[in-house]
Amino acid sequence: MNNMNEVKSPKKPVLMYYVIIFLLVILFNSAVMPAWREQQVKEVDYSTFMNLTDEKKIDKVEVDENQILFTEKGDTKQTYKTALMNDPQLVSRLHDSGVTFTGQIVDKMNPILSILLSWVLPILIFFWIGQYMNKRLMKNMGGGPGAMQFGLGKSNAKIFVKPTDGIRFADVAGEDEAKEGLQEVVEYLHNPSKYKEIGAKMPKGILLVGPPGTGKTMLAKAVAGESNVPFFSISGSEFVEMFVGMGAAKVRDLFKQAKEKAPCIVFIDEIDAIGQKRGATSIGGNDEREQTLNQLLTEMDGFEENTGVIILAATNRPESLDPALTRPGRFDRQVPVVLPDLQGRVEILKVHAAKIKTAPNIDYDKVARMASGASGAELANIVNEAALRAVRDHRKVATQEDMEESIEVVIAGYQKKHAILTDKEKCVVAYHEIGHALVAAMQTHSAPVQKITIIPRTSGALGYTMQVEEGNHYLMSKEEMENQIATLTGGRAAEEVVFHTSTSGASNDIEKATRLARAMITRFGMSDEFGMVAMETVTNQYLGGDTTLACSPETQARIDKAVSALIKKQYEKAVQILENNRRTLDALAKFLYEKETITGEQFMGIVEEQKKASEGNGSAPSAPSAPSAPSVPETPPAEAPKEDAPAPGAPQPVKNVPPLNLER
Repeated sequence: MNNMNEVKSPKKPVLMYYVIIFLLVILFNSAVMPAWREQQVKEVDYSTFMNLTDEKKIDKVEVDENQILFTEKGDTKQTYKTALMNDPQLVSRLHDSGVTFTGQIVDKMNPILSILLSWVLPILIFFWIGQYMNKRLMKNMGGGPGAMQFGLGKSNAKIFVKPTDGIRFADVAGEDEAKEGLQEVVEYLHNPSKYKEIGAKMPKGILLVGPPGTGKTMLAKAVAGESNVPFFSISGSEFVEMFVGMGAAKVRDLFKQAKEKAPCIVFIDEIDAIGQKRGATSIGGNDEREQTLNQLLTEMDGFEENTGVIILAATNRPESLDPALTRPGRFDRQVPVVLPDLQGRVEILKVHAAKIKTAPNIDYDKVARMASGASGAELANIVNEAALRAVRDHRKVATQEDMEESIEVVIAGYQKKHAILTDKEKCVVAYHEIGHALVAAMQTHSAPVQKITIIPRTSGALGYTMQVEEGNHYLMSKEEMENQIATLTGGRAAEEVVFHTSTSGASNDIEKATRLARAMITRFGMSDEFGMVAMETVTNQYLGGDTTLACSPETQARIDKAVSALIKKQYEKAVQILENNRRTLDALAKFLYEKETITGEQFMGIVEEQKKASEGNGSAPSAPSAPSAPSVPETPPAEAPKEDAPAPGAPQPVKNVPPLNLER
């Protein structure tokens, strides 16, 4: 750490600026000011002064101890000066000529005060102007205050000597596996001798990886709260500075402070900001990030054994980290912090619901099923939205209805109270959503329908169908995925069956069906043509899961044909299901058109009722029926021509928003 003092050398350029300012002040006082005064006053000889006095052409005279200043009569009022001579008759001569004259009282200024006013004060003024311009420049460049303070190298880590927020492992629900992996850290900080006796070494670094909002930062705070040791918290982006070497100096300072307060915990959030693979972001390989990363690698590998300093870091891009950072000896252990399962969601909801006033009869299990795939942060947002809805409705507690509505708000946005669809558009949307639900209900291995609505939402959806899994679902078979594709195409199929046309409302469904079909062929090995060959790789698995094809252009063309054929086959299956259950489709669409919302129980009740009616009439339930569309205003009949249907670009996209992970 002795080289910390060597970083102060860059202050020399700033000192040079002050020397330049000082020289400018000297030049101004010694050359500019006398020259300016010389231009204002003309110097003449004493005889000229005497002649002008005798001719009474002088207006005012001022006698100084070294010179005589006088002003000539006239419009110009030019000022002259001449040397003071030993002339005893000067006063009488001036009096006789009628000149207004005076003498100057000589009061010699204090030399110290003269120096202060002539030299020190101008220098201070120039110094203040320089500081002001420096701050303005740094603000415009985004450096902030202190960006030009070379060589300080102080880390911006927030130090919590005694955690005050009181976060413990009990406050972090739904991450039992992650907490189990971190419990050893707490035990080591409490009782290190137990590990020393057997010769075990605690990992020097623990890397928390997972999607955003799963609680990585909260887990780090819980470790500090359970351990009751000093906690250093800093973001990876705070190490990146404008000047090369500043980030490395901050790393040195951070680890110096940590060693002084050991045992302690150092938490680096978003470590991928400085830990990216070297050579991937720069050409020369000598940029600020690489210097900072090199210093971090040196500090982590230079720890003495069992010093009691534990490094925690969090990232949602582990694939971008440098291999030297994730090797054993630095970050020895990776702890996945994944999306919670059903039981985890229930526990998280209860933790956050304890912070608000709720009704005693809330079914958290049902709410957790509806919020399938939600992270901890999203579940906290759902609970908060429920509390806000209760306040808007002037109630003192949040109810089950508030919880369920808040899930819909998070999924599809708020209800549009002023969005008014035409009767024709409303009928199209009703058939579209019933098409999704009915195809799902008539297939096996499909999630039950929870709710269907055609109330427009702020996300742009004119309606949506919500399906909820009955339990935890980690694997999907080929048949289940094909059924899911058929369900996604059910909305467009209903439009074709009833109105013999299509609208733009199926855009989101087409996108999801295409993504799922492509995954089946390129990643899951569910194609007879390609077999078990990976044609696609996933990058940024925790940030949306972007995919990259790893095959030739000819193979890509064959994949596109296979995807199109798979979706077309499932679309034809959806059309056949709806044609075979046309009477049920019409009854459900009419009910949804009138009520605007159908619950899962109402939906299945109408399906069973229509099935019994078909059996009572002696017709097979699967026999095609061809009645006209529901008798609603401006609804086109079943055989309506295409030109009477809504224009494809007229309605907003209709989203089918089942809270399912289609690519599990």
